[in-house]
Amino acid sequence: MQNSNTQNTLSKPENFITIKRYCPDFFEEWNNFLQKSKNGIFMLNRNFMDYHSDRFQDNSLMFYEKGELIALLPLSVHGNELRSHGGLTFGGFITDGKMRQCKMLKCFDCLKSYMRSNGYDKLLYKAIPHIYHEIPSEEDLYALFLNNAELYKTEPSITVLLENPFKMPKGRKAQISRAKREGIVLEKSEDFEEFICLENSVLQKYHNATAVHTGEELMLLKSRFPENIELYVAKLNNKMIAGTVLFIYDNLVHTQYLAADDTAREVGALDFVISELLTIYKDKKYFDFGISTENNGRYLNEGLIRQKEGFGGRVIAYNTYLLCN
Repeated sequence: MQNSNTQNTLSKPENFITIKRYCPDFFEEWNNFLQKSKNGIFMLNRNFMDYHSDRFQDNSLMFYEKGELIALLPLSVHGNELRSHGGLTFGGFITDGKMRQCKMLKCFDCLKSYMRSNGYDKLLYKAIPHIYHEIPSEEDLYALFLNNAELYKTEPSITVLLENPFKMPKGRKAQISRAKREGIVLEKSEDFEEFICLENSVLQKYHNATAVHTGEELMLLKSRFPENIELYVAKLNNKMIAGTVLFIYDNLVHTQYLAADDTAREVGALDFVISELLTIYKDKKYFDFGISTENNGRYLNEGLIRQKEGFGGRVIAYNTYLLCN
């Protein structure tokens, strides 16, 4: 069984690496390190991670070398298992420019010792895709390999290289032209409540599901990260019929949500929205649509992925690994 919080520090004298479990006392230290890291993203800021702290038992870790913070690892507890934080799309090791491969191997040695000491026998590790890195940061992937981690799932995400996208098919261009003829208007909005109602109606109809976020939660996150979260909607006769919530990073834009009602599908409203956004954010490097799979990647929604590919993108992999201790 897990030890109490007072026993969540583990030293490794032979390599001078120490692990501390995150607590609110480390709020500023965590965020300051994230800010200067080479692969940190705003979703890993504690102001983002902690908004749904009631849903997940946080067990994030901070790694120190001779007293200096060298890495963050956002985690949550699920029974006797640790996972890259359950409330996030991904979240492996966050490091800065001082991280080297040998040092990452020592971090993994300490992580495994921490797991043994606290009764965790598995780790589900959602690696941060390379397109989200500021500079190369894949020391963790080699460490996973050396520690015999298994590839648990791969999920294809369609990503557009904005400086050199593939051409849109004629059918897509025709839908965009139709949307313009129908008088579809693109607007930036802060009406997250109405958008989530639209999103949920679509998810219920086609997938028997609901959005992870509520409108209220998105408004809260927007207030905390005004430069990183935007809502764009398509309106017809002043009615919202389609839209997307964007998460905006330094070098890319990610569509966190996409929604289109039956009218929007008929007149190409969402196609129009995306085509306009590809121009608005042309100075970014990537436009990432996210995954098109279900059942841990085993089911591919072929229609959805073809739709995303039609905007000129191709696949990058979201990989999750299973490390058994």
